[in-house]
Amino acid sequence: MAQATITSEDESSESPASPTRAERGSSPLSLLKVLVQRREATVVVVTVAVIVYFAIRNSSFYSVANIITIAQYVAPIAILGSAQVLLLVLAEIDLSQGQVYLTAPWFVYLIWSAGVPLGWAIAAALACSLGIGAINGLFLVRLGVPSLIVTLAMNYALFGLVLVESNATQVNMPGTTGHLGLVLGIGSWATILWAVGIGASIWVLLKKARFGTHVTATGGNLLGAAEAGIPVRRVKVWCFMISAFAAGFAGILDSIRIQSLNPGNSGLDVVLPGIVAAVIGGTALTGGRGTVLGTLIGAVFLGVLEDGFNLIGVSAYWFYLAEGVVILIAMAINTQLGSLAARTKR
Repeated sequence: MAQATITSEDESSESPASPTRAERGSSPLSLLKVLVQRREATVVVVTVAVIVYFAIRNSSFYSVANIITIAQYVAPIAILGSAQVLLLVLAEIDLSQGQVYLTAPWFVYLIWSAGVPLGWAIAAALACSLGIGAINGLFLVRLGVPSLIVTLAMNYALFGLVLVESNATQVNMPGTTGHLGLVLGIGSWATILWAVGIGASIWVLLKKARFGTHVTATGGNLLGAAEAGIPVRRVKVWCFMISAFAAGFAGILDSIRIQSLNPGNSGLDVVLPGIVAAVIGGTALTGGRGTVLGTLIGAVFLGVLEDGFNLIGVSAYWFYLAEGVVILIAMAINTQLGSLAARTKR
């Protein structure tokens, strides 16, 4: 009986000193924990701040027409970046993604010009995109050529192929009328809806499917994943194929929306914003960690930043300066948060 009384007194004496759940949740340490565990939180705060700033500077920022403009700019970056996350988690990269984005519509045009119905021409172009991704992956896993070199070489090879086939002549893209064109780009919200759908699919693949577990394990510890029975080579090849397929599809969507094809565009100019969006969103270039949601938010940030500069009359040259600064800051934050997370686990 005395023992029970002592226990009760001890509990009552310790109770006032123990922080409540509300106090724990509102502490700066809890906020830091959220930033460490949810890398997207930082870019969300920054994006919201940028949106508020440009909305104050120019009231037309919130107009429907401007929001559609931002959405159409963001869509291809979001698609490319979401697919690139799979490779970045593997500590790999796909620099040919941008040129696949530009080449797939040319495949559509060439096949359609040969008399093939447009739907089948698109399917054939997407199959070619999958083949390009498979070639990239096989060069990496079978011949040991680094992904940076393989995909850079593929970028230039595809660029040359397009120039040879097109003779550097701009053409009109088929499929710009009818229901198919409406769904695949002509509709005001078509491209951004496709981007959200593709991003959500890749998120499910990475976070909810066994394949995503294999990707994360392979990127985190290649030798350990192989010893655990994960087919690491097959995982890498499939990720390159998904990257190329997404790039080809994004290119077809955008070319139908724009209604023309320009063979003089550089694929490297196209792929870099997707990588930047992934880095800004919290994906590590060292592998083992990636966030599709953060990449989508990073793409929105880039779209808002460029559109906002245009609205307030700032030269487009400043956008590239701002983009470079943001990349450095994002990488520094990601590195520090990664180190902090490692120390916290220890």
